[in-house]
Amino acid sequence: MPERPTVPLAELTTLRLGGPPKRLVEVHDEAELIAEVATCDSTGEPVLVLGGGSNLVVDDAGFDGTVVAVRIAGVDIADDGCGVLSVTIAPGEDWDAFVVRAIAEEWRGVECLSGIPGRCGAVPMQNVGAYGQEVSQSIASVRTYDRKHQRQTTYAAGDCGFGYRTSRFKREPDRHLILGVTFQFARGDLSAPLAYAELARRLDAPIGSRRPSAEVRSAVLELRRGKGMVLDPDDHDTWSAGSFFTNPILDAEPAERLPAEAPRWPVEDGRVKTSAAWLIEHAGYGKGYGDGEVRLSSKHTLALTNRGSASAAELVRLAREVRDGVEARFGVRLVNEPVLVGVEL
Repeated sequence: MPERPTVPLAELTTLRLGGPPKRLVEVHDEAELIAEVATCDSTGEPVLVLGGGSNLVVDDAGFDGTVVAVRIAGVDIADDGCGVLSVTIAPGEDWDAFVVRAIAEEWRGVECLSGIPGRCGAVPMQNVGAYGQEVSQSIASVRTYDRKHQRQTTYAAGDCGFGYRTSRFKREPDRHLILGVTFQFARGDLSAPLAYAELARRLDAPIGSRRPSAEVRSAVLELRRGKGMVLDPDDHDTWSAGSFFTNPILDAEPAERLPAEAPRWPVEDGRVKTSAAWLIEHAGYGKGYGDGEVRLSSKHTLALTNRGSASAAELVRLAREVRDGVEARFGVRLVNEPVLVGVEL
């Protein structure tokens, strides 16, 4: 396997935090990926599979094991002749570049997911979503290497266990190695129906209407930039892992205890989703909160940002302070969205 010189994981993550791994390997084809991970598993070597590093918080001490950086590229297209395309993408492809291609090729269904950093192998893990779209709405199947049973398995979308920012792959992170993701797209230059009020307002369009996908992408990028959610090396508000906490989904009773003005959206089984950003702000943690090298973004309270020379320990302290403060004020315990490597909240 082609080994890279060991470098701090801060150089490979969007938060720019984390010490060096014991060993760093880049893989460029599927056989290499399976072989490397299987070898580590057989010898008991800890292994961290790394894509774009956009959803990781890594300990300052680094990772005492092998980091496998997935750089497998490729996009395969199958047309059924009836206006539906099956597009299978390799895990190392850049996600936003894929969205750009989808819009250019008139593949409808991921235009609202513009500007999200990371590699395509990670999107089913989190069931990545934004502005009223989730990848689970377009995914047909996910092919994996099952590390437990040492065999390849393909999961139809209905078997992926997709939920709000989760999947069976996230729930068993040390079992499923994603090898390929197959999407099904309808053709057309108009977007899927708009489902998010803020985006609809930006486009001056009613909910449920369609707009040219390229226009939707432009509007989404404008909204994301305004929240510091488009990577920019010169903007410390973008030195983050995106939204650090997921929006809580509450049973009816704890939802009723929230202040009357707290946002509420009904979800399945009678539960209620509320806004993590609202809870954070109203617990006293406004934009820019903090006095060190880690602060809440000056553009969006959901992002914890590295102001240039932060440590993972500092980030964990602020995350814990915000989480515990929200729980003390509202009785709701926030859950982190990024994967924690060697650190605990």
